[in-house]
This record gives sequence, structure tokens and C-alpha cells, in this order.
Amino acid sequence: MADGLDEAREWLATMLLIRRFEERAGQMYAKNKVGGFLHLAIGEEATIVGAVRAMRDEDYLISTYRSHGHAIARGTDPKRVMAELFGKATGVSGGRGGSMHMFDGERRFMGGYGIVGGNLPLAAGIAFSSDYRETEEVTVCVFGDGAANQGTFGETLNLAALWKLPVVFMVTNNQFGMGTSLERHSAQTDLHKRGEGYGVPGLRADGMDVGDTYEVMSEAIERVRADRTPILVEAVTYRFAGHSMADPEEYREKDDVKEWREQHDPIKNFAEKLEDVDLEALDEEIGARIDAAVEFAEDSDFPTPESIYDHLYVDG
Repeated sequence: MADGLDEAREWLATMLLIRRFEERAGQMYAKNKVGGFLHLAIGEEATIVGAVRAMRDEDYLISTYRSHGHAIARGTDPKRVMAELFGKATGVSGGRGGSMHMFDGERRFMGGYGIVGGNLPLAAGIAFSSDYRETEEVTVCVFGDGAANQGTFGETLNLAALWKLPVVFMVTNNQFGMGTSLERHSAQTDLHKRGEGYGVPGLRADGMDVGDTYEVMSEAIERVRADRTPILVEAVTYRFAGHSMADPEEYREKDDVKEWREQHDPIKNFAEKLEDVDLEALDEEIGARIDAAVEFAEDSDFPTPESIYDHLYVDG
């Protein structure tokens, strides 16, 4: 759990910031301001904030195509995240990454990744680099339950265990791989047990509870930091929105979504645990930040044609 009320309030504010950012991003997508695909993390805010707050600044984070919240929680300015969605030059990746491939090396956010399960081998490579340089860095690799069925999952866990790599594999189990329920795509539905055959221990967190997610991820990260061997964490959560903005959501009952929203909202439930928190005032303050982010993105310029060859090579 948070060390004090101030830290708990910061967790709440960050979760609410992610929620309002995602909602506005969806609105901007509907207005044709955002190109490509858009995957929103509405409902999954506790998994994001709980995991990121358990990390040190020097640790690495690599995410999926549902990555806006991870960038924001890691400290990227929401203005630059929104500008990236708009494809503007002021975006965190210069307008070249968009929703699925934004990257912030300064904060060791190694980006979103558009290929399901494609980020797992990269996470192992980052962790290998940390060990090669003899640092205490840990890599956190976030992926969905659908990615746990990709070949890269088994291949990467095997090598990570064999080479004793300092990486926490965090499967965000939102119970649907696109439109396929967990029970229909996985024989072993306790996903934290999927690493046992490779010698990778597993832990499970309530991904709708930011405090529990923080506690479990803190344990995992510090064990990996000390032992230099991988751990698999399953955070059980639920996405309130569709897989993407193109998802008609015909595979689940609206009453189920309503029940999750009403009974298991990670923001509302966490706010109720805190004393002297004016949620309405906080929401108004965050709303102003989101308005400013949209205005910044609107007013920014697109990359110039002359910049097409920028960012192709590493300077050095």
C-alpha cells in the first residue's frame, strides 16, 4: 500500500488522469484527429499505476499497443502524449510513433509495441543489457492475456530463466484476447502458473486494486533485483471499453460491463478508501490538464517533409 496519504493521493490523481486522457483520446479519434488504431486502457488504470509506482527511475518499462497510460504514469507530459496521437512534431516520438509505438527514452519507457507478444523478446534483450553492464536495473514487460499464447511467450520465458535475466513479465489479464474470452483461448486460465514449466515462479494480483497491484509488483521487482532471475505476475483486471475503437463488443454482455463499472471501478473504490479527498475538485483540475493537452496538440505542427530522414540512425 502507499506509504502515506500524499502518495495515495498521487496514485489516485494519476489513475484519474489516465482515465480522462483515454476518454478524451477516444473522442478525438471519433473526430478524426487521431490516425491509425486506438486501444484504450479504461478500467485498467490500477494495473498501470500499481506497477509503475513499484519501479525505480532507472528500471525499464516496455508495453503493448495499449500504452498511453504507461507513458503518463512513467512521467511523460500528457501534452506530448496527446500530440503524438495527433501525429504532431511536438509528440513524444515526434509524431512518428502514434498510439501504439510511442517511446520516451529519457524515462526509460521503451515504448508501446503493435505486435501481440512481440515485446517479450525485446524485454529479455533489455534485461540482458542490464546484466551485461552489471547494473541493478530491472525490466518490466507488460502484455495481455492473448499474448501468453504466442510462441514468443514460451521462448522468452525459457531463455530468461536459462540466462537468469532480471525481468518481470506482467500479464494484464483483462479476460479477453480481442473478442475471445480467456476460457476459450487458454487451457490454463491461471496465467501466473504458465511459467512453472520454465522455472519461472508466478504471482497474482488484483488488477482492479492499485494497492494490491503495487504490493505484488513491489515483491516481484525486488526479488528479481536481488536474485537476477525472472518472475511472472498476473494482474487480473477488466477493460471497460472495447479492444480498440473499432470493436463493436458483440462478444460480451452489456450487463457484465455495467456490473464491472459499478462494482469494481479501480478509481472510485480507491477514492472511497481515502480521507479528505475532494474527487470533484481533483477531476476538475485534471479536466483542465486534458483540455490543455488537446489544445497543445491542435496548435502543434505536423512534421515537415524535410524531416523524413530524421531519427533513422543513432548519433554517436
